[in-house]
Amino acid sequence: MVSTELVLVLLALFAVASLYSSVGLGGASGYLAVLSLTTFASSESIWLKQYAWSLNLIVAGIAFWRYHKSGHHVRNLSLPFISASVPMAALGGFMLVEGAVYDALLSLAFILAAWRLLSGDAGVSEAVRPSATKAAVVGGGIGLASGVIGLGGGIFLLPALMLGRWAKAKEAAATTALFVWLNSLAGLAGAGVAGRLDLDPSLLIPFGIAVLAGGSIGSRYGSTSSSQKGVRGILVTVLILAATRRALGILQLL
Repeated sequence: MVSTELVLVLLALFAVASLYSSVGLGGASGYLAVLSLTTFASSESIWLKQYAWSLNLIVAGIAFWRYHKSGHHVRNLSLPFISASVPMAALGGFMLVEGAVYDALLSLAFILAAWRLLSGDAGVSEAVRPSATKAAVVGGGIGLASGVIGLGGGIFLLPALMLGRWAKAKEAAATTALFVWLNSLAGLAGAGVAGRLDLDPSLLIPFGIAVLAGGSIGSRYGSTSSSQKGVRGILVTVLILAATRRALGILQLL
């Protein structure tokens, strides 16, 4: 029999995927926030990370396909960010960070994600591409952080692209979606090489179906949905609550 908690988790994952995919994000910070507010929060950090990465592959893959099909992907913009981020994400996935350190990093990621959602996207009419060196440094740093925490890095890259005026909104979304997909795959690969990959099909399949549905809808209609602002507010609340719960867990260990 399906538990009430599982049903609520699936609905929350659907909502997260819908919102995040509308701007090219995979949704890992949202998935981790949702799981952190349930009994799954007691699971080891590597368990949480690998499910977030797996769901990212589904949602970011759909988002990138739609943006690429619409002609918004600029290969020369994506390449320097990705070339540095992928190996660093694999290294971060290989590393084992647990306990209070992981909770602190995850709480910080939740807060940054909440800020990202509240700030919205400031579109630019003319983009100035970053140098390859600058893009590689930014991509590598985000990739390492993403691998350690269990994210795809989109919540860090998208604001960087927009605030740096390095890309127009849809170009940034396309690059971010590809960035998230490859980093998530690299993180899983790093965890696999370390011998810590353990995915349960009985959870992964329903989780995957929920985000597949949400990602399909969000990547196509999310950016023009009249209700997106309300969903965004709910998700920000979830992120802040999850950050608070993780912070309280740290205090209990002190």
